[in-house]
Amino acid sequence: MAKHGKRYRDAATKVDANATYPIDEAVKLVQSMASAKFDETVEVHVRLGIDSRKSDQTVRGTVALPHGTGRSVRVAAIAQGEAVQAAEAAGADIAGADELVDRIAGGFFEFDAVAATPDMMAAIGAKLGRVLGPKGLLPNPKSGTVGPDIAAIVTALKAGRIEFRADKTGVVHAPIGKASFDSGALVENFQALNEAVNGAKPDAAKGQYIRSVFVASTMGPSVRVAI
Repeated sequence: MAKHGKRYRDAATKVDANATYPIDEAVKLVQSMASAKFDETVEVHVRLGIDSRKSDQTVRGTVALPHGTGRSVRVAAIAQGEAVQAAEAAGADIAGADELVDRIAGGFFEFDAVAATPDMMAAIGAKLGRVLGPKGLLPNPKSGTVGPDIAAIVTALKAGRIEFRADKTGVVHAPIGKASFDSGALVENFQALNEAVNGAKPDAAKGQYIRSVFVASTMGPSVRVAI
């Protein structure tokens, strides 16, 4: 088992590992333990009662956090014609059609999210499927990153809309902001994520859906949230 540093061990003394905390108390506790030299991200980890091996129990979705994530999101928009100008006007960091597809295929990855119009998906699938797929950046209608209104997609991504998805162990990991945020803003972001995860419950999932919820900062101990 990996050994934690003194800072982590000192912070962990503030948490009762056997207790659950109301979300407002949990957030404040996490903030008090975020002592790194950088502004730590506050993350939520939700263990779901699903069988992630079954395709009919996949959990994924998007949510617009009311207070954003606290990080600047670099958006690449793959479109053509007037949609390129619309994406740029909405704040896309880079926009283009086939030339941008070729550039990404050649190793350009100076972006955090990719938006696309439907007419570009054939080219994206043919050239970028194996490039963007493993990175979780492949545009997909289900994740809200493909659509005819490219400007709206770019605006939402820049404002802090995030995608969540249960991993192979049935756990959703998602950021809800920075430790420097007002605690009330973090709570509201948490509530928005919680509603979205609950709304994504598969019909095939049986029994208790939300098994446990933890919040933690990047470098700090986790705190169990009362559900």
